[in-house]
Amino acid sequence: QVQLVESGGGLVQAGGSLTLSCAASGRTYSIYKMAWFRRPPGKEREFVATITWSFGSTSYADSVEGRFTISRDNAKNTAYLQMNSLKPEDTAVYYCAATYGRSPTFDYWGQGTQVTVSS
Repeated sequence: QVQLVESGGGLVQAGGSLTLSCAASGRTYSIYKMAWFRRPPGKEREFVATITWSFGSTSYADSVEGRFTISRDNAKNTAYLQMNSLKPEDTAVYYCAATYGRSPTFDYWGQGTQVTVSS
């Protein structure tokens, strides 16, 4: 019922910036929360940031607090992740996810986009 398409990944130097986009389509009016997760090489998936679609309330993982900013453009049905002061440990496949309706879980996921930070 919801499709997510990510873009914006790439290769950047440590200390640089990068912005990821997640475009939602389908029954987007039912989206309650969108989030970014990431999977570093050889590690488990981890939470990065989340935002409520209507209120814009945000939360962040401690590892990215103060460096990353999650936002959304409701008119474009798109969420963003602005990443500043990137570190090599930020290297990961980044995934966009969304909750739908009253479901408490992230039932919809994007395909992932690679972010590589060189030292």
